[in-house]
Amino acid sequence: MDAIEILKQLKDQGVRFTPQRQAILEYLLETKTHPTAEEVYHHVKAKFPGVSLGTIYNTLNMLKEHGYILELSYGDMSSRFDGNAKNHYHVVCLNCGKVVDFHRPLIEMESEVAEKFGFEITGERLEFYGICPDCRRKN
Repeated sequence: MDAIEILKQLKDQGVRFTPQRQAILEYLLETKTHPTAEEVYHHVKAKFPGVSLGTIYNTLNMLKEHGYILELSYGDMSSRFDGNAKNHYHVVCLNCGKVVDFHRPLIEMESEVAEKFGFEITGERLEFYGICPDCRRKN
């Protein structure tokens, strides 16, 4: 789904969309880097110098709540945001925090987990951790 389709759906749901919000959404849909809110802020600020960090956080939260982006939280590390809201795996560098998408068919365990534990499964998250090639070269 592209930014125009998402914007139309949000408008139909009564969400007001500004050029700044559109720039945030477009950046998340275009980038593969899984940026932090601060990185989104610096990118959007280059186009809209008056944008506030609060606008960035509010827009990220709204897009997440509507299911258009994913928030990837890593404890003491800053959350990262993924413009691909379809469930997929990630590979995370333990040194620099880089996050890379890994697309493979998802492990089909939801029904087994639901049956065994009685949970209604609403999502899953599986990540691989290691040291990225850039960090390995530096060491």
